[in-house]
Amino acid sequence: MVEKYRENKAATLKDVASHANVSVITASRTLRTPEIVSPEMRDRVRQAVKALGYVPNPAAQALASNRSNIIGVIIPSVANWVFAEVLSGMLDAAEKTAFEIQFVTSRYVAARETELLRVLATQRPAGVIVTGYNQTQDGRRILERMGCPVVQIMEIGPDPVDLMIGIDHAAAAGAMVEHLFEQGYRRIGFLGARMDPRSQRRLAGYRAAMGKAGLDRPERVLTTPEATSVSKGAEMLADFLALTPDLDAVFCNNGDLALGALFEAQRQGLRVPQQLGVAGFNDFDMEAAAFPSITSVRTRRYEMGCRSVEMLAAAVAGERPDPAVIDLGFEIMARQSTARLASLA
Repeated sequence: MVEKYRENKAATLKDVASHANVSVITASRTLRTPEIVSPEMRDRVRQAVKALGYVPNPAAQALASNRSNIIGVIIPSVANWVFAEVLSGMLDAAEKTAFEIQFVTSRYVAARETELLRVLATQRPAGVIVTGYNQTQDGRRILERMGCPVVQIMEIGPDPVDLMIGIDHAAAAGAMVEHLFEQGYRRIGFLGARMDPRSQRRLAGYRAAMGKAGLDRPERVLTTPEATSVSKGAEMLADFLALTPDLDAVFCNNGDLALGALFEAQRQGLRVPQQLGVAGFNDFDMEAAAFPSITSVRTRRYEMGCRSVEMLAAAVAGERPDPAVIDLGFEIMARQSTARLASLA
């Protein structure tokens, strides 16, 4: 079997060019930047690639051009629905370009992200997409010296490395608290899990809004470094109500926790939204489908993924995006779980 593989010589770019009856330079240009050649030329080269089973060598491409066609992406998790939707947008956008997405996960560990950046830098990527702006000092330095466009996603903040697209998480949390105030809630608790940097900023936004109203109380915040889940939301609300039974609303860090909190409230016989308001973040489908439906902060995750790749592609082509920092904004999706005034009418 080993000898068989040794005998099968891989097709080269020269073979592809010969098969398509074009020059090697034309074949290379067609594969790397198909948008600049004619449709007829693209079809001839692609047919040759298919017929010969040609597989480009990324390392050789990187050495020849000083850059590969890879967009390196580092996200905290693929299990989290938020990042799954962002990644889906990236993949769809990349299909319209000559770039390929290569993603890895940091598992919410900053030091791991830094090591992944070191590895990624050796691959000479065309561009890099990273989550947030809380890289380590070494990670930030690596990004600044990467020599290619960099997009920080999921949030906007001060001093971007290069390009940035996301939302203001603190402002979004503050807007949710204001919505709860409008519905007559005052003893509002914050329920958070995992508590990554974006979760910390939501907590800060909650506390700022509560503090402005003179209602910030340390006992009305319950967080855990553990992973988020629906069952964790139910468990935490049970603990929360045992410690702080006078809560009249709970703002959950995400949709998983909000759904679990709703289930636990119903299990304890609490009427939602009359006795307890429940609000979430990210606006997952399950929040809208729950009964009662759950109020949440809507974020444009798929669009964020698409536009991050589009920003990189434009920057690689020498067309630097303007503005370099894009705030996609958010929307408070007011639903039954906080419609206290309507329920009392």
